[in-house]
Amino acid sequence: MQRISLPLTGESIRTLRAGDEVLLTGWLYTGRDAAHQRLFLALQNGSALPIDLQDQTIYYAGPAPTPPGHIIGSIGPTTSGRMDPYTPALLAAGLKGMIGKGKRSQAVIEAMRKHGAVYFAALGGAAALQAKTVKQVEVVAYEDLATEAIRRLFVEEMPVIVAVDATGASVYQK
Repeated sequence: MQRISLPLTGESIRTLRAGDEVLLTGWLYTGRDAAHQRLFLALQNGSALPIDLQDQTIYYAGPAPTPPGHIIGSIGPTTSGRMDPYTPALLAAGLKGMIGKGKRSQAVIEAMRKHGAVYFAALGGAAALQAKTVKQVEVVAYEDLATEAIRRLFVEEMPVIVAVDATGASVYQK
């Protein structure tokens, strides 16, 4: 099991291979369909992004309501393919890591190769476990999207698997 600190570096990305089990610690962002569409449109229009994507990781998730005594509700991964139309542009803008579930399109895999990025799979159905790794949370953009707003999370030892590495090797092809 590898331990990786966020934000990702080119060096840490190059060490990862499809199928590796990883524990992530550090800051990352959440973002789902609506947030991705807004980020993509901002890039298309030449507008400033509300977050700096350089070397960052986005977790494709929106938390459930926060129960009393917790800092966040259950936060499991959503299907990554829904972000595929927007992902190549975000990778070109500096994004280095993505966390979700399911396969990625060939266009996304090619963009990952080109820009040196990695896609991690989080275990679906383990949203309560993922929430326990979150130590800090704040809404940083698109608050009007409610659970789909972009949040900045500090995670400690979030368990993921390298689903597609920077060479394009995929656990879905093995």
